[in-house]
Amino acid sequence: MPELTDLSVIRTLCEKYNFALSKGFGQNFIINPGLPPKIVDASGVDKSWGVLEIGPGIGVLTKELARRAAKVVSIEVDERLPPLLAETMAGVENFKLVLQDVLKADLRALIEEEFPGMPVAVCANLPYYITSPIVMKLLGDRLPIRNLTVMVQKEAADRLAAAPGTRASSAISCAVSYYATSKLMFTAAPGSFYPAPKVTSAVVRMDIRTTPAVQVEDEDGYFALIRAAFGQRRKTAANAIASGLGLPKDKVIAAIEAAGFDARIRPEALTLEDFAAVQRELK
Repeated sequence: MPELTDLSVIRTLCEKYNFALSKGFGQNFIINPGLPPKIVDASGVDKSWGVLEIGPGIGVLTKELARRAAKVVSIEVDERLPPLLAETMAGVENFKLVLQDVLKADLRALIEEEFPGMPVAVCANLPYYITSPIVMKLLGDRLPIRNLTVMVQKEAADRLAAAPGTRASSAISCAVSYYATSKLMFTAAPGSFYPAPKVTSAVVRMDIRTTPAVQVEDEDGYFALIRAAFGQRRKTAANAIASGLGLPKDKVIAAIEAAGFDARIRPEALTLEDFAAVQRELK
């Protein structure tokens, strides 16, 4: 098979299968041949690992994963792609395509069926428009996976990798840090993709914690508190929490002060432990 990062090859394949790239699916194919090996290096997988890929596209990253891992299962929602992938992945025995919406799929059952006894990683060039929902499903469902290595928009990567309690932190930063340790690995210029996005991309690796970073009694309430705090970034944590959760402001201020913080503290100044302390006081 010719090099799948070659633009002329991509165009020929698209024409052959009457395939037009979809903005709705956020399709940007990798055309920088150095990127797939670099992404797989960042994931740390080898021949003992199973890999779950989300959105294989025409198989550029998929082929590198299949070369380096024991087995690759790729989930794709675009029903136009299987015939094209059947050609690009022909003869790759350790590859399987699953035509499903990743947000609706039973990923736990899929992983247990396809990767028995293997350490499992998720590796993907994620559609930018749906990065947060996919990452939160992968983490929140507490799947039997060791790590996630994803290519996303740089702005989203900064949020995924930001430490709680820092200026760049957000609700998703806190959620990621609760479930995993994260690190921004490297960036990729717009010209590394076809069509070229208008922004820089970046790869983030998230290593799943064996236990959450903090212990909370009511996990749903804890995340609801964090989402409310960051829901109105220009407000103080007290104002945002009171508004977001429909609580009396004086009650929220009293809880924040009882937890040891100034009533005017901003949400980005609070760590995971700090939010847990505020939640306890609100109880």
